[in-house]
Amino acid sequence: MRLSGETTRMAAAILAVSLATSALALEPSPRPNATHQDIVRSTISESVAVGRPAAGFELERLLAPGAAGTIRAIQHAPMSLRPLTRSAQAAPLTGRGDQLSSIIDAIDPSTGVAPPVPLASRPEELKALTRPAPLGPPDPANTTAPGLPAQRESAPRAAAYQPPAAQPAAPTPALGAEALDAMLAQRLEAPDLLSQSRLGKEQREAVKQYYLARSGKPLWIEGGGWSVAARAVIGQLERAYEDGLEPTDYVVPSIAILPPAQPEAALAEADIKLSVAAVLYARDAAGGRLDLRKVSALITPTLALPEPAQVLDALTSAGDAGRVLAGYNPPLAGYQALKRKLADMQATRSPQQPQVRVPPGKTLRVGMRDPRVPLVRVRFALSPADDQLYDEQVAAAVAKFQQENGLHANGVLNRQTLLAMAGGDIPSAGNTSDIIVNMERWRWLPRDLGADYIFVSIPEYMVRVVKSGTIAYEARVIVGKPESPTPVFSHTMQYAIVNPSWFVPPSILKKEFLPGLARDPHYAAKRGYEVVRRGGNLYVRQPPGERNALGHIKFMFPNDHAVYLHDTPQRALFGSGSRAFSHGCVRVDKPMRFAELVLGGAWTEAKIKSMVGRGERTINLQQPLPIHLTYFTTAVDDSGKLLARDDIYGYDRRMKAALGLTRR
Repeated sequence: MRLSGETTRMAAAILAVSLATSALALEPSPRPNATHQDIVRSTISESVAVGRPAAGFELERLLAPGAAGTIRAIQHAPMSLRPLTRSAQAAPLTGRGDQLSSIIDAIDPSTGVAPPVPLASRPEELKALTRPAPLGPPDPANTTAPGLPAQRESAPRAAAYQPPAAQPAAPTPALGAEALDAMLAQRLEAPDLLSQSRLGKEQREAVKQYYLARSGKPLWIEGGGWSVAARAVIGQLERAYEDGLEPTDYVVPSIAILPPAQPEAALAEADIKLSVAAVLYARDAAGGRLDLRKVSALITPTLALPEPAQVLDALTSAGDAGRVLAGYNPPLAGYQALKRKLADMQATRSPQQPQVRVPPGKTLRVGMRDPRVPLVRVRFALSPADDQLYDEQVAAAVAKFQQENGLHANGVLNRQTLLAMAGGDIPSAGNTSDIIVNMERWRWLPRDLGADYIFVSIPEYMVRVVKSGTIAYEARVIVGKPESPTPVFSHTMQYAIVNPSWFVPPSILKKEFLPGLARDPHYAAKRGYEVVRRGGNLYVRQPPGERNALGHIKFMFPNDHAVYLHDTPQRALFGSGSRAFSHGCVRVDKPMRFAELVLGGAWTEAKIKSMVGRGERTINLQQPLPIHLTYFTTAVDDSGKLLARDDIYGYDRRMKAALGLTRR
């Protein structure tokens, strides 16, 4: 580091102390009555007036022993100075010269060494310490002949030097704080800024109002840079891929290099965009990434999406904002197991291998040219990266990839290979896209499933009763057919009905009974059904009995889909491997054992069976139980093995398309 200007004066002055003390032995003619201190004072005055360190003076060497430095270190520093010329008009020291005077007075006459001296910590101290007095007419009383030392009375030896108490450094002011506030308020009104996000209009307005409620103060900028909380949030956004999210959805502008003109504008925009990205991430992590109506009208979870103000309050007040943001992802064991599997798959990719997306297009073979070939080259770290020729080198890299992923290794870049390169929908178990889709489904569930709950796994054709976190009972189930899917949602089971009647649902009535009644007015009666009039409406009812479609018991959790769990007279169907036979309700194998577990109290299996055939009876659950109807086609078992299940309703394909996974 080079010194210049006023700063060099201080360095010269302090160095002069050292040089002067060591110059005593070199004096050609001793000065009468001159002490060490006298000679040093004279030398310093002269050096400050006319001398300065030569070019290349290194402050680091001056400070070698520590931040404060010492006169002893200066004495032994191998530096070259310009000759110090004595002057009859040497400028006296002013400002902090009294401090130098104290240092000089403390020089030990026997050794010529001064005590440690702290260097000035602020620029104004350096200037005050070395600033010469204004030039004026010489004082006749102090005028001496050129080349002769000034005559001074011998000064008494001063007490040992005591360094002044350290003063705290002045805080670095924020970069244009008032200008930043004004610019932030201006940018909040820009219609294009907030609209660039996938965040909904209502949420974008909420972000704006959050800033306005804080008088337009920035949330993330401190001292012209990102705050600690901001850096933690940005780190979590950059690691969004760990939770199956897309990091490019949460890009935040860099502020490493600010434009010289109005840097506050760039800072204001970055602050707002980080808030928007953080809110979007939190809502995506909580299940808001997809419009589920585009997947199926029968997927109706109750999502607890956080409001923007809640997210921003939580992040800006947190000790670890990154951890808080990550906490919007599901803490559930099934989700965490899939997340670990995703990490394992991502880790198998070469760390040097760039993760690029090659868009779909025509099949490529050796000798063809295509604008996508440079992307393929970057994907496999081939050079030259900008060559559009699909040559033997590219084909060999593609063939190796195909072989590693269980594809036909012919080196031809086809649709199946592109999907595999992106972790997309290829016919093999355990693709990253399969894992990501099922991680997304865990976001549809409540963060707390309940200490006790019922868990229906539709693609697995199973129901489980969980008590205190442990599976207490599991049974096979029959679920809805592809044309009449079982809905996906969570609710609360409240009661059961023994010996239930069955009122034919409108959908079945329209498709099956009305055409039959049109052909034969006795169609319903011949099959044991009754036509019932209620409030001006006609219903078809099947009374309790062995032939009743609901069997001997049904379990109710009133919902908009009018579905429930129930017994069935068609027990042979439980022996099938694929059990998608119902109109949407869930039929339970061994329902009386299931009833004992969910009803609780004195309702044993034997007692419930004894009620069969005695008329319809409603029994309330001793403790209402959460029930979750779920759709997981990929899961991890207790041994850590990745399991694949039937995609009965084709939801995987629709979700991958909606998430952009088939194009990755």
